[in-house]
Amino acid sequence: MKWVEKIIEKIKPAFSKGGRLSFLHSTFNAFETFLLVPGTVTGKGSHIRDCNDLKRVMIVVVIALVPCLLFGMYNTGLQHYLAMVPKAELPGFLPVFWYGFLKVLPLVIVSYVVGLGIEFTIAQIRGHEVNEGYLVTGMLIPLIVPVTIPLWMLALAVAFAVLIGKEIFGGTGMNIWNPALLARAFLFFSYPAYMTGDKVWVDGISGATPLAALAEGTPLQELPSWTDMFLGFIPGSVGETSLVCILLGAAILLYTGVASWKIMISCVAGAVLIAFTGNIPVHYHLVMGGFAFGCVFMATDPVTSPQTETGKWIYGFLTGALTVTIRLFNPGYPEGMMLAILLMNTFSPLIDHVVVSVNVKRRIKRIASHG
Repeated sequence: MKWVEKIIEKIKPAFSKGGRLSFLHSTFNAFETFLLVPGTVTGKGSHIRDCNDLKRVMIVVVIALVPCLLFGMYNTGLQHYLAMVPKAELPGFLPVFWYGFLKVLPLVIVSYVVGLGIEFTIAQIRGHEVNEGYLVTGMLIPLIVPVTIPLWMLALAVAFAVLIGKEIFGGTGMNIWNPALLARAFLFFSYPAYMTGDKVWVDGISGATPLAALAEGTPLQELPSWTDMFLGFIPGSVGETSLVCILLGAAILLYTGVASWKIMISCVAGAVLIAFTGNIPVHYHLVMGGFAFGCVFMATDPVTSPQTETGKWIYGFLTGALTVTIRLFNPGYPEGMMLAILLMNTFSPLIDHVVVSVNVKRRIKRIASHG
């Protein structure tokens, strides 16, 4: 990478203060810090020497999402062909994957072009560095929407998520709600016909997701098998169907220390506890809809989840419990995970406040008793 460093050093003066392209300093800085580890250090106080800046943490999350993306492409093609021809007449792997690739790729392109375009524009206007958070958000949004969503609707949702969900609060690290889920919520409440799961595939052929079919009264026995749901060979949003791929992503996040295992475990615990009160087998809740994907990639967002260790247990448990509660007692909205996470995002600061307050009072009481 020495040659890259030499090229950047050669053109850097033009983008620095006083250079002829200084107005593009924020854009240049974004590409420089993406390609090379920044050489910035603290001027005083503690000095931590580490190559893992925010961009590299975000890249780890993107890598963890790749299995879901690739499988989502294949499953998109598979569900299309299953709706068109008998299973025995399915074409080979490559035609199926290629069809799905061509359907999903435009979603990814629109998400990144619109989102990063807004991020770069705002950074230039403010004269700030480009925020890195959209590296993950830009990948999450295409994975949590139906593949048939019109691209102009997706573009509107992305613009809403970036401007209203993040930039209005000050950018990455300042947002209250998960931006990707805000994009999905925008689509769900603005264009519900495209987000209910009744027409999640292509060519006008209806293919309800298992959760949507269950809410409409379809017997559990007529749904896809639990094994198919676990593997992901079912209709659904692009990246949410395969528990295998989601677990692989979870392993990457946990191994690298990027995501909180406390939130994941407590989220599952909350869902399981409430699921026992319903008539749907507990293990079905874990493989249907966006529960697993939300538990691993959305609820663990370090910006919108609690910072205290006890708060993470509470937050995760309530998220899982609320998800299944909504599924069981609100037939008009069979999913539940999106609303549960957004609601718990809202209460995340309060959870931290209560945990810290209780801890402070306990310490004061302990000191007083020893005084």
